[in-house]
Amino acid sequence: MTSADTISPAPTAVVLCGGTGRRFGGDKTRADLAGSSLLDHLVDGLPGDWPVVCVGEPRPTHRPVTWCREDPPGGGPVAAIAAALVLLDGPVLVLLGGDMPYAAGPAPELVATLDRSPELDAVIGRDGDGRLQPLLAAYRTAALRAAVPQPAAGTPLMRLLDPLSTVTVSVGDHASLDVDTAADLDRARHRLDP
Repeated sequence: MTSADTISPAPTAVVLCGGTGRRFGGDKTRADLAGSSLLDHLVDGLPGDWPVVCVGEPRPTHRPVTWCREDPPGGGPVAAIAAALVLLDGPVLVLLGGDMPYAAGPAPELVATLDRSPELDAVIGRDGDGRLQPLLAAYRTAALRAAVPQPAAGTPLMRLLDPLSTVTVSVGDHASLDVDTAADLDRARHRLDP
C-alpha cells in the first residue's frame, strides 16, 4: 500500500451540550424537535462511521455516544473541549454545538476541506451574517489540543482560534441555526415544514 492509498480514520464529532440554557429556561439540547431531542436530531444526522463524544450530563440518545463532563461542570465551552480532547486520538475532530440541530449537514464538507488543505489547522463555518461559528468547524486534533489553555474553564471560545491557521466556509443560516430561546426553537420547527 502506498501513502496515496492510506485511508484516514473517520473524524470524531465532539458535541457540546453542557450549557445551562438560561435564556431558554433549561437544557436546550433536550427540547423536542419533531419527536426527537435537539441533541438526537443533530447526532442522528452525522455520518454513521463517525464516533461521537458528547460533553455534558449523560442521558439516553438514539445513537451510541461516549459521554464526558467538563471540569468544573458549567465551566464553559473551552473546558468542555478540554474534557473531550482527553478521549481523542484521531487526527481530526468536528466540533458542534448541541443546540444546533442542523449542523450535521455541512460537517462532512468541513472535514473534506481540511483534508485538502494540509497547511490549515481548522475550517470554521461562517453563517449567513458572516459570523464565525467555532462550534460548527473541523479541527486538527493536535492543533486544537495545543491551543487549549490550562486551566481551560472560563476561557473565551474565540480565543482558541488566535494561534490556529484557519479558513472559513459558508454554511448558511439553516445549518448554523442555534436554539437559545423558545422563538429559536419555533424557527427550527418551521425549517422542518415541507
